[in-house]
Amino acid sequence: MSDIRFTDQHEWVRVDADIATIGITDYAQEQLGDVVFVELPEVGKELAAGDEAAVVESVKAASEVYSPVSGEVVDVNGEIEATPAGVNEDAMGDGWFVKLRLTDPSELDKLMDEAAYAEFVASLE
Repeated sequence: MSDIRFTDQHEWVRVDADIATIGITDYAQEQLGDVVFVELPEVGKELAAGDEAAVVESVKAASEVYSPVSGEVVDVNGEIEATPAGVNEDAMGDGWFVKLRLTDPSELDKLMDEAAYAEFVASLE
């Protein structure tokens, strides 16, 4: 099962089995501008939904990336730490931040699906 959900803070989470891949949306990276620095958590760190999962700095601002779900960090995207512009190039794909092993899949039910997120973004413009 692969599914994507969104937060009102412009994070996305894509689930495959019990692994949740987390990143920021295209809307978020457009608002940030050119990303120049990314700080990711250590593998093994436990995150609760709402915890800071990463820090992103751009030419415009610094921003936290919050975990939409709870779980243990099982992988981080070292590519975007080395080349932060990868977030701008493919925020919804190769520009992912962390992968978590889900501890409470029911948390996904609280997040927006693609249609709801599109409506939310449209309401901001």
